[in-house]
Amino acid sequence: MSTHGDHGTGEDDQHSSASRELLILYATETGTAQETADRIARECRRARFHCRVQSMDAYPPETLISEHLVIFVVSTTGWGAEPRAMTSLWNMLLRSDLPDDLFEDMNFCVFGLGDTVYEKFCWPAKKLSRRMQSLGGYEICSRGEGDEQHRLGVDGALDPWIECLLEVLIQLYLLPHERDIIPPGRPPPRVSLSNLASDSSLNPDPLDEDTKFHTASVKCNRRITAGDWFQDVRHFEFSFEDDIKYNPGDVAVIHPSAAASEVDTFLVTMGWANVADDFFTVEHTMLDQTLPDHLPKIVSLRILFTRYLDFNAVPRRSFFQLLRYFATDELEREKLDEFVSIEGADEMYDYCQRVKRTTWEVLSEFRSARIPREYIFDLFPPLRPREFSIASSIELHPHEIHLCVAIVRYRTKLKIHRKGVCTSFLSGLKSGDILRIGVRKGFISLPTDPNTPVVCVGPGTGIAPMRAVIEQRIHEGYTNTTLYFGCRSAHKDQHYHSEWEFHAEEQKLRYRVACSRDGPEGVKRTYVQDLMKKDAQHIWTMLGQQRGILIISGSSNKMPTAVREAVRGAVERFGGRSSAEAVEYVAALEREGRLIEECWS
Repeated sequence: MSTHGDHGTGEDDQHSSASRELLILYATETGTAQETADRIARECRRARFHCRVQSMDAYPPETLISEHLVIFVVSTTGWGAEPRAMTSLWNMLLRSDLPDDLFEDMNFCVFGLGDTVYEKFCWPAKKLSRRMQSLGGYEICSRGEGDEQHRLGVDGALDPWIECLLEVLIQLYLLPHERDIIPPGRPPPRVSLSNLASDSSLNPDPLDEDTKFHTASVKCNRRITAGDWFQDVRHFEFSFEDDIKYNPGDVAVIHPSAAASEVDTFLVTMGWANVADDFFTVEHTMLDQTLPDHLPKIVSLRILFTRYLDFNAVPRRSFFQLLRYFATDELEREKLDEFVSIEGADEMYDYCQRVKRTTWEVLSEFRSARIPREYIFDLFPPLRPREFSIASSIELHPHEIHLCVAIVRYRTKLKIHRKGVCTSFLSGLKSGDILRIGVRKGFISLPTDPNTPVVCVGPGTGIAPMRAVIEQRIHEGYTNTTLYFGCRSAHKDQHYHSEWEFHAEEQKLRYRVACSRDGPEGVKRTYVQDLMKKDAQHIWTMLGQQRGILIISGSSNKMPTAVREAVRGAVERFGGRSSAEAVEYVAALEREGRLIEECWS
């Protein structure tokens, strides 16, 4: 096994117990990278490592140079973009003035999470790996790439990668004298809980004390799709006393609360109804495992499952692996063993992921499992805050944030009705209700030159950041903005159409709308990419001759790929490029920051 620089294993320079400190940095959007980081930390603990697990956005980038052993766990968003949590660290690493031996004393490795459905699979992980090597870091283990399409999900790549990682670590950092690797088994709980008297006073809410969040009052909660339309899309307006600041493309961060009626029923199912309101303290004992954001020191089970733990999440394989330790019925234990085996992967997928069976529903069926209270943070994932693109310009709406949100309701393959936790929480808000909202930096950067045109493509609720962009540009006096909007019906779900039509009449906006279901039966449906193909000469003029920017927002299904194909077609037809040159031209747009994608799965 080769080692990095002077990282040998001789008597004077071996990595012994004195250097068994390991940092795991993760960047996540949905929580999978966080869960993966926790899993890696548990496995490294077996090799006697002391791990710190932190989100990249909570880690000071300038201190990375002082670390000697780092594992990066990075998810992928949109068209191969890095998660927002990674942006600050990544921007620091991209600085041109960094020496090429900056991390010569660092060993590192990278595990990426992605989906091979998308062309730029695990792209942020690949870029991070290359950049760390170019700055002198030594990659001790080949980059891992977890694929959601694998029959075992991310675990299909993670399991063998962890095996390889532990082998390498034990060679590079010898186990302490007379200590062996800890055999697999039930991990200790990440917290210890202590009961409190019923008259104990609660601590202040940590979310109220977080200066990154601001107190908002609900000003408007209005449905903007037709009342008889299948999808409920809402326009929200929140007002603030604070002098909030944000830019087009930034996102609002909202911590939801689960419905009280669902929490009540869940607590009854778990046999916790009689102790649901008993208060206890939470002590974080396994510091290499993460806890939910803004968790107070004193809580009750009702508070935890209302605001901090998600019992409606679809459980992953690691949930079944841990649940097995708490099931007492032999048949249930056999079924759980089968689910977590490689041979049982397809059966577990059919039972759980395919039909979107929730943690609550699984526990209702494995009735012999009795979850010790100390293990609730290990079995239930955090109830994560949701991020929504801001749909307003602060210049036009001072002290306000507007959102355009589709309320998530659907039926599973088992014909069970489902609701999104956060969008259900939002849909129930009334005028005057109070909540805390944070603001995070987005990916959109608008040109300052008034002669630079902007082409916006935002079907469905992808219109949200486009509304912010358009309002901002009109406020600044720019008129060279084009909007391509896509919906199903001009009269049912053409969001904000009166605004776009007014701006178009004022010649402040070029508005093109594709209503895919309004055409005659049997005629090919029209989507935003079809309009762009018809407007190929205009597209080339805007993006090619006038060096404008293209912003794509919406669902990361086929739409972003089709829009890129339409742009490549315009480059070929009116830019005089070959097919290969058109592909490279669009790639160059992205490298130059003139093609920005804000999409979600």
